Amino acid sequence: MSGAIPFPALSPEIFTISLFGAEFALRWYALAYIAGLLIGWRILLALMRRPGLWGTEPPMAPERVEELLTAIIIGVILGGRLGFVLFYQPGHYLTHPLDIPKLWQGGMSFHGGFLGVVVASYWYCRRHGIAPLRLADAVAVASPVGLMLGRIANFINAELWGRPTTMPWGVIFPGTAAQDCPGVIGACARHPSQLYEAGLEGLVLGLVLFWLLRRGALRYPGRLLGVFLTGYGAARVFVELFRQADAQYVSVDNPLGRVLGSGLLGLSMGQLLSLPMIAVGLWFLWRSKPRT
Repeated sequence: MSGAIPFPALSPEIFTISLFGAEFALRWYALAYIAGLLIGWRILLALMRRPGLWGTEPPMAPERVEELLTAIIIGVILGGRLGFVLFYQPGHYLTHPLDIPKLWQGGMSFHGGFLGVVVASYWYCRRHGIAPLRLADAVAVASPVGLMLGRIANFINAELWGRPTTMPWGVIFPGTAAQDCPGVIGACARHPSQLYEAGLEGLVLGLVLFWLLRRGALRYPGRLLGVFLTGYGAARVFVELFRQADAQYVSVDNPLGRVLGSGLLGLSMGQLLSLPMIAVGLWFLWRSKPRT
């Protein structure tokens, strides 16, 4: 195919070491999670040290941010894994429950991880008497960096690729069969949908939230949270138009897979899970309007 970009020579593993007869590898995907959480922690810490952004005292003391980070990490891991199990492969894990904790085999869901963060953060707020909505605004500002890094790691892993395309920026991913591209002779180029998501859900959404932050959005509880939910949901719904359907994650014995395979409203799983985010985000935006 003329004009297509060959996939660069990137390895999912940064390095591998052998200890006591076993091999341990540091993968880009794991590093993206670690870096995203650490950068998010520093952003939260900076926000809690600047009362002027809030118009009053920040919702929590800076020294408590590290405790919050621990709760968020647990929420991300448990929620992301259980979301993948329930949304994408319930049939497989129902018959192979011992595979559920095997995170090293891959399989995390953003929507599940998001729900995990919501539950963990709300629990932390109730335990320490913190206003949940004000803390949620701060977490929303800190989230796009991790999303961007995670999607870049998806690209390095050559996973979650896009639909076939003839555009000059199409990428020939390893492992994509030519028969998956009807009418195409030779290599099959696909949309680099991971990079689309990194740009929209990470860079663009992060810049919008930062701009609103500078304009005093933290003075209106729920505003930044609403922008994050609406922005992420809209970006995900849009990118799903170019992303290959999650057939590689939906088995034939998955009831959700059968429903989606029949074309439920013509929407993919990612779009179905994102529509409620948009609705809730718009509600938070309406709720954050100043009242006379």
